[in-house]
Amino acid sequence: MTEVQISFCVVNTAQRQLLLRCLAAIARERASLPFPTEVLVLDNASDDGSAQAASSHPTVDRLIALPRRRGKAINDSELLRSAKGRYALLLNEDAELTPGAVRALYEELEGRPQAALAGAALCRPDGRRQACAWRFPTIFTALAGALVLHRLLVVQSGGSKTRQVDWCQSSALLVRREAAEQVGFLDADFFVYSDEVDFAKRLREAGWISIHVPRAVAIHHEQLSTDLVPQRRIVEFARNRDLYMQKHHSRLHALAFRWITAYVYALRALAAIVLPHRSPSRYWRHVRATLHPEAGEGIREAAERFNRKLDAVEQGMGPSCSPSRSSRPRR
Repeated sequence: MTEVQISFCVVNTAQRQLLLRCLAAIARERASLPFPTEVLVLDNASDDGSAQAASSHPTVDRLIALPRRRGKAINDSELLRSAKGRYALLLNEDAELTPGAVRALYEELEGRPQAALAGAALCRPDGRRQACAWRFPTIFTALAGALVLHRLLVVQSGGSKTRQVDWCQSSALLVRREAAEQVGFLDADFFVYSDEVDFAKRLREAGWISIHVPRAVAIHHEQLSTDLVPQRRIVEFARNRDLYMQKHHSRLHALAFRWITAYVYALRALAAIVLPHRSPSRYWRHVRATLHPEAGEGIREAAERFNRKLDAVEQGMGPSCSPSRSSRPRR
């Protein structure tokens, strides 16, 4: 039997409509590829019919339906371990692949044996490109932000040619499974955010590199930078960024990074008072979360509260069952 080349790996948390768009795009891409592929969906205890929609979707080969919600890093790691492909394309449910994106990512990794990760370019639904590859966070990157040089010195996703970068956003990220296994997959201590930064950092330390592939494009339907971001996402973002800094740098370095980053957000908050279409309150929320990453409710706590509600409903019905799995052979 011919070896599976790419495993499409999708994590979904209660975003049924976005999941269906994601799967429709995967089906189009899958039909255009000249080699065997598979599609895995991990549903993160959704309560909106997502698991049922994935189970009945003609392009889905395997469904992992979790009975309780977990973090993105541990979910991506489970998909990587379960995948049969030489490469695994990690996708958020809010990422919609455009025609030719998968082939472009695959060709770039095939042509670069030292590359472990290939990130797609991300754009908003209106077509505007988003920054999606950066240098690893350090005091240098924080100072670049303070000097309003972030786009010039930190963002690495500009240009039209494939280039080596420090790390790519994992919304649409092709992973060489051999490399992922070598470093132990993603660190489950990161509930969500900065998990891909830590992953790329550990791969770099093991001798692998990451690349950004501008000709591979995915539409990103949600983004942390919108003014309607719930406070818990801002808290979780700051918390996991701080975890990364403490894991890979000294305590003093991490503390300096925290204060410089808060200063940058404070400057943006002041500028937003006079600039049109800017929200000072959003930046002040980032300031507070950056200075006190241990405070407030993040996505982790929201998931734990959701799980407690499920536990309460199921009291008297016996212990929770293990994650359910369904599969069917590819047609």
